[in-house]
Amino acid sequence: MKTLQVKKYSKIFIFSFVLASMFVSCNSYIDELEPIAQDSDDYFNSPEDYEKALIGAYDMLQTTYLNILTIVGASDDIILGGDPFTYDQPTLQRVDKMDITPADNNQLRDIWRFMYAAMGRANYILEFQNKTDFEGKDEILAQAYFLRAYFAFELVKFFGDIPLSVEERNGVSRIQDKRIRIGEQYDVNRVGSIAKAYALIEEDLKEAIALGLPTFTTDASLKYKITETAAQSLLGKVYLYHGTFDNSKFSAAATELNKVINSGFYSLPSTNVFEKSGENGPGSVFEVQYTSVEGAGWGCIQCSEGNYLPQNNAPRDYTGPVYKSGWGFSLPTQQLYDAYAAGDQRRDITILKPSATSYSPSRENTGYFTRKYLPTRENESNRNGSDPLNYDNNYRSIRYSDVLLMAAEAAAQSGGVNAISYLNQVRNRAFGNNSHDYPYNGESDLLVAIADERRIEFAGEGHRFFDLVRTGKAKEAFDNYNATRPDQTAETEVTFDENKNEIFPIPLVELELANALSTWGQNPGY
Repeated sequence: MKTLQVKKYSKIFIFSFVLASMFVSCNSYIDELEPIAQDSDDYFNSPEDYEKALIGAYDMLQTTYLNILTIVGASDDIILGGDPFTYDQPTLQRVDKMDITPADNNQLRDIWRFMYAAMGRANYILEFQNKTDFEGKDEILAQAYFLRAYFAFELVKFFGDIPLSVEERNGVSRIQDKRIRIGEQYDVNRVGSIAKAYALIEEDLKEAIALGLPTFTTDASLKYKITETAAQSLLGKVYLYHGTFDNSKFSAAATELNKVINSGFYSLPSTNVFEKSGENGPGSVFEVQYTSVEGAGWGCIQCSEGNYLPQNNAPRDYTGPVYKSGWGFSLPTQQLYDAYAAGDQRRDITILKPSATSYSPSRENTGYFTRKYLPTRENESNRNGSDPLNYDNNYRSIRYSDVLLMAAEAAAQSGGVNAISYLNQVRNRAFGNNSHDYPYNGESDLLVAIADERRIEFAGEGHRFFDLVRTGKAKEAFDNYNATRPDQTAETEVTFDENKNEIFPIPLVELELANALSTWGQNPGY
């Protein structure tokens, strides 16, 4: 079989399977896609057809920068920022204060429709998986199952008990291997619980692993491909989230994550993994690939091959030798800055502290900016297009340190023996030696220590809010934020309501388009 090349990130749109993606409004995303001539039911007659459809499914990974931009601002450690005089991103700025309503569209609605559209692209492949036989097809199907699981997991984290088309297959509940065509969305219901949604995602990942995925490789031409260890890592992560509802899942999480650790493919580099030279290295298990070779425009920002998260993060009107100016969002708090112990090398990798005269303040300015994803002058010199929407900074979706800390948590929850060892590996890399091994600073609760480590290891990467929710610590964290912020006012306070703000509202327009105001109902509290 011909190998998919890195050029897969050129846009290949197949109208029929995007048209059939769930809940994509007919006057927006669909209209921006260019159809091809083939009828959808007469497609998949050659290996190349399957490869092209897989390209289309992979392509939707690039829209997930919106997910990260949104959820980073939801964290207790990040203030959204933005224009100091106007609410230039009102939905995000309400997410920041946990003041979201079903009428808030923009980024939340984009996450909903893009992730469902992405699942539709994977389903297109799976619907016709038996049409044509050829060597290497199982690997394509495995990648499609992984991608469907990845996109579904994003939806569940944001919206909870989501609507999916489900069937029994070999005695197990599964997501249907078929597209939801226009009109059929009216017959789709919520799964029934978040735990049931996680179980469906787990089955997809188990099938992806069973069908066969490639192993980690340093071959640059294959850097984008989903690997077996990426699937094991994501499966372990889903089990960890599922453990909130079923304690037996912690042991399953430990099993999968230990497979990744024992593979020997990964390590904790001493260099900054967020530099360009650190992409797709042994410190990353799975990255979303971005490129700046194609220009982008505001008429279809999801059509970009690049990432505009860096532009959001950069200081406003900034002048300096390395970074360029941006829009001044994602401001680390003083509490986060102070959470790093003396000698912790991660603080300066995570947080940029420019001189006060080198930038213009953002809303609720803290003096700090998220450094991991910033646009550099080098990026700018190699970037096509005039709009700042297509930087080539890859998103490190699953890092090896994430695998280690998830494995530590799973072991601590299930009686495993390696929790302290995994935690200390991450701390050794952070401090350059073992002088700060657990227990440290009087901290004797291992699960608290692991949670604290995750906070400072992954700050600004989009994990913090979901970690707080799944461990039941969100209310406590936001109350602490409100109590310790030095310049707290009624306007800057975050109001986190339990049994509501753990997930986000389904955008009202999507409920109306699916005629589901009564069948699905809105998420609790909204």
